[in-house]
Amino acid sequence: MVWAIDSLAGVEMQVEAVLFDLFDTLLLLESQEAYYPPSLRKLHEFLVKNGVNVPFEDFIQVYFEVRDKFYSESRESLEEPHFNIRISQTLQRFGYDLDASDKVVVGATVAFADEFMHYVSIDTDAFDVLQKLHEKYKLGLISNFAIPECGWKLLDKFGLKRFFDVVVISGEVNKRKPSPEIFERALKILGVEASKAVFVGDMLDLDVMGPKKVGMKTVLINRRPMEENADVKPDKVITRLSELLVVLEDC
Repeated sequence: MVWAIDSLAGVEMQVEAVLFDLFDTLLLLESQEAYYPPSLRKLHEFLVKNGVNVPFEDFIQVYFEVRDKFYSESRESLEEPHFNIRISQTLQRFGYDLDASDKVVVGATVAFADEFMHYVSIDTDAFDVLQKLHEKYKLGLISNFAIPECGWKLLDKFGLKRFFDVVVISGEVNKRKPSPEIFERALKILGVEASKAVFVGDMLDLDVMGPKKVGMKTVLINRRPMEENADVKPDKVITRLSELLVVLEDC
């Protein structure tokens, strides 16, 4: 199986594996403005039913302070603490001594995730593309998501789990893209060298820069106006998933 990439001036590579991002690549997610408020509302309702007496407005103010601190730290560390931890730390700020494994914290995360799932749909090409590629390649999934259990539920809901030989979700391994570790972990499980793998995703910094650093080739699915970044260039750009079959058709 040989794939000649135009941008490499005719240099050919042997492709054994194709790995994908999840959100806005295989599954389409409505905007944060659409899903975040109702998901937080469901989370808060669960907490109130389980004895947490904190007004919603106060809760979300502290929640966002805690969340933004995690985001700021993760930009440097590329770590991905589980969503439960941010809920636990938010509640601790209000005097509730509940750790990340407490059933109230876990239940609150589930309430958030269950509402969040209503705002996720499958790309119309995803199932067909994965089915066809699965016949020829090893397939993998690497997703930045702090609620890995929800990621698995979504793969089940849309019937995609069976196509993947490896699934790595950041909240399970405490590493997030573009960390080299998360790509290397997936490649090791697949038993495939980076030079024989292609990563498909929608973000230059996470889905192109990250895999390129470990030696993978990249395909960017252009879901939005492309960011200008002279240092990060995908090997191929597509506008819909079905075009990936054309990109790989000579394999």
